[in-house]
Amino acid sequence: MPRLTEQEQQEIVRFIEADRPLPEKYRFLLFEDKREVELVWNGKTSEICNIVLPFQVIEQVDEPRAEKPSDTARQLSLFDLDARGRQLKGWTNKLIWGDNKLILSSLKNGPLREEIEKKGGLKLIYIDPPFDLGADFSMDIEIG
Repeated sequence: MPRLTEQEQQEIVRFIEADRPLPEKYRFLLFEDKREVELVWNGKTSEICNIVLPFQVIEQVDEPRAEKPSDTARQLSLFDLDARGRQLKGWTNKLIWGDNKLILSSLKNGPLREEIEKKGGLKLIYIDPPFDLGADFSMDIEIG
């Protein structure tokens, strides 16, 4: 554990005597926790969300496929497709619209988890801002 200077010790005592919270810089100097990377912001809570919401397919987008038999010989098949060109089995990429916190909780705790684990886990999650604002986000930027 790093050694505190005399000045740092006195500052900590002043904060305690004033019944004020210690500055974040002392967190790792006072306790032997291993450091982990995390996002920290004012108002952040440590509340854990274990909500499971059902996912509903709104739209399925498939790559176009050849319709004429003469074209199918040249076309490479990546998946087993039904007559409408829909994938019959296997994993597909998913675009999920909603609150990031609720989506991640549903993926972790919901019925898709077993399917995800059978397929080797998630390869990528891209979260498009806004992050946990509870509302749409917009910003006016003046150009010029």
